[in-house]
Amino acid sequence: MTLRSEVLTQVAALMTAAFGLVAALAWNGAIQAIFKAVFGTTDTITGQLIYAVLITIIAVVATIMIARSVASAKGEA
Repeated sequence: MTLRSEVLTQVAALMTAAFGLVAALAWNGAIQAIFKAVFGTTDTITGQLIYAVLITIIAVVATIMIARSVASAKGEA
């Protein structure tokens, strides 16, 4: 692999990661707004902990589902 090819690969990876970060921040804002509408606030420590636990559970479940989908698409499951 040439240096130019490696640079292009890395730039593409960084750009993809940047778009992923922007999407994550957008989802974070949306989920916080939903949480506030349902539970009232995330300003307390308890509210922040509940929010963090819920987001962690959602992230774990989503990661498992994505991994299974990819494995299925590759014919590994």
